Amino acid sequence: MNKLGIGIAIGGGGTLLLACAFAVPIAVAAGSVMGGGDLKPGVVPAACGNPATVEQAASNTPKLPGYTQAQVKIAAAIVRAGQDKNIPPRGWVIAVATAMQESGLRNLASDSKRWTTVARISQSMPHDGLGRDHDSVGPFQQRADEGEAATRGQKAWGPTRDLMTPSIAAGKFYTALTGVDGWQTLPLTRAAQRVQKSAYPSAYAKWENQAADLVNRLSGGAANTANTAATVGACAQAEQVTASGWVRPVSAPIGDGFHTRGGQHQGVDLIAKRGTPVKAAAAGTVIHMECDRTERGYDCSHDGSPGAWPGGCGWYVDIRHAGNIISRYCHMLRRPLVDVGDKVAAGQQIGVVGSTGHSSGPHLHFEIHKGSRDASSATDPVQFMAARGAPLGTSAKGGETA
Repeated sequence: MNKLGIGIAIGGGGTLLLACAFAVPIAVAAGSVMGGGDLKPGVVPAACGNPATVEQAASNTPKLPGYTQAQVKIAAAIVRAGQDKNIPPRGWVIAVATAMQESGLRNLASDSKRWTTVARISQSMPHDGLGRDHDSVGPFQQRADEGEAATRGQKAWGPTRDLMTPSIAAGKFYTALTGVDGWQTLPLTRAAQRVQKSAYPSAYAKWENQAADLVNRLSGGAANTANTAATVGACAQAEQVTASGWVRPVSAPIGDGFHTRGGQHQGVDLIAKRGTPVKAAAAGTVIHMECDRTERGYDCSHDGSPGAWPGGCGWYVDIRHAGNIISRYCHMLRRPLVDVGDKVAAGQQIGVVGSTGHSSGPHLHFEIHKGSRDASSATDPVQFMAARGAPLGTSAKGGETA
């Protein structure tokens, strides 16, 4: 396929902003990513998803960096089938991620020596390569009626010819998906597994971010709708999880920004009130939870200070998400509600806003890392979250500063 810095912030007009450390808050315009390109500050989408864009991509395959034309054609057919069947965009993301895992977004024929009828029919149809999974064919590697099921007088996913037709195969996937209770709010890998019943049930998760990006590029931003949305066009509201699986951890003005204070601030400060619930920004697994800086006797039982000590994040949590993305939540009021190893859902409360650690007052210090927990892997949370339809701030458009 394709490819911890913490401190006081002084606001305009001399207003003291209770935040991490010594820097002026930056004014950050809300932005969005349409088509997977770089975030453009100040650009806010008028809508999230356009049916005409979906139809155009399906009829005239666009060239997208990182994908072959054949892969884009398969993805566009999956998205179009979802639109035609009135499947909410969350389903499009799940379907594309599933096809990424099962076939690499390729229409695979069978080369089975045992299920020769399946092999003969599938190889007689347009295909992008040969698979090696028994009587499974097509972009979703669905088992054909003419394979093992035939020997038992049963039906499988459908006739080989249907399963080798991406739009029909996608339709069958969507029919099964919508039969799963609560599928729109399940973690992607659980929803996909209940449909596919794969031998590798956790494998789908790693494709979620790529699938959401590709759906956005083929639909004009449909993955930025709410995960419970029935149609495209309306962006997710401030407290809603998006179809791409992300939600802002708190709704609050933006204070100290990314890489301020000489580049040492590895996240963004969200100036929320003490006791405000802190939510997991996406589904994932808790990989770290502690009171930071306990080696010098600070136990997070009281507020910290902006001085030299106590330092660090205070009570904080790290969560690993699909694609090895890690989110960090610092300065929580008390011991978080989760522990290492816990599986969390997007929007699940993990703690409350406080001011433990190196902090001058209540706020959430929020970080996003790609690949590791190290400072060198940190990326701008404002841009990252805007690209996933969950812009930081207070309104649905985001970008509000303290």
